[in-house]
Order: sequence, then C-alpha cells, then structure tokens
Amino acid sequence: MTDNRWTNFKLTADFNTNVRNIYEAWATPAGLESWFLRQADFFTIVGRQREKDEFISKEDTYSWYWHGFDDNAVENGQVLENNGSDLLKFTFTGGSIVTIDIQNKYGLTLIELTQENIPMEDDPAKNLYVQCQLGWTFYLTNLKSVIEGGKDLRNKRVDVSTSFK
Repeated sequence: MTDNRWTNFKLTADFNTNVRNIYEAWATPAGLESWFLRQADFFTIVGRQREKDEFISKEDTYSWYWHGFDDNAVENGQVLENNGSDLLKFTFTGGSIVTIDIQNKYGLTLIELTQENIPMEDDPAKNLYVQCQLGWTFYLTNLKSVIEGGKDLRNKRVDVSTSFK
C-alpha cells in the first residue's frame, strides 16, 4: 500500500482585505512581485510577454525569479486554471500542482493553498513536501504583511546567505 501523506498538503491564511486585492496579488506579475517574486514573467500562448499589471490567463507559461538568488534559480511552469476572480491553478516545482482558492468567510478573506502531486524523495534535503510547505508558509505570511501593513519581509540581497560559515 502506498503512503500518499507526503504527496500533498493544504495551508490556509486569513487576510483583512477583500477577495479582489488578494486575487490581484496572485494573478498579475506586479502583484506577485510585490510579495513573492523578484521577477514574474508570464507569456501568452502566442509568446507575448504580459505587462506587469495585466492579468494572467489559463495556458500562460511563466518564468519566476526570487530575491536572494541569481537568475540561475528560475522556476518555469504553466497556468492550468484561472477563473478571473478567486481561483488559480499552476504547475510548480518537481511537477507538482498548486491551487489557490480565495474565499470570503467569517468576515475575512481566506486563501486555501493546496500543493499536490509532490514527488517522493529518498534524500531528505530534497524533500519538496517539507521545503515547499516551509516556503509557502513564509510567503503567505509576507503577503499578509504587505497587504495589511506594507512591510515586505523578504531578503532582497543575493550576497546575504541564509547559512553562516
């Protein structure tokens, strides 16, 4: 019998803002760059690069770059679904799939982030289940900080390492 507990996870975060603000933070290159990425390049199905404030669409491809890393650390993928208001789905590292579901409940805007199809790893250092869950927890915290208080918590310096020698 296969143990599938390590192939998917869900995280939930709450925000004191409206669904549209959270959706724009996920569904435009400028929105993603405000809290998540150093650079978010999206390309239409015919290869045109989307403008920074233009909404992404299903079948767009992307190249993402993070602060604190050089351009060799790039994530390439594709938008699998976008309903234009509160749901996004895209491919992510290791062939996994991330779904962002944004809802208004309990007087708050909630994000439910699901990552599935996470490949199993024998090497704990490459365990995407743990690494992605840690990463998404930080970035959802940063999104909350940016949206609610304007403070960006990301390290934006490539010369600053997270490990000391």
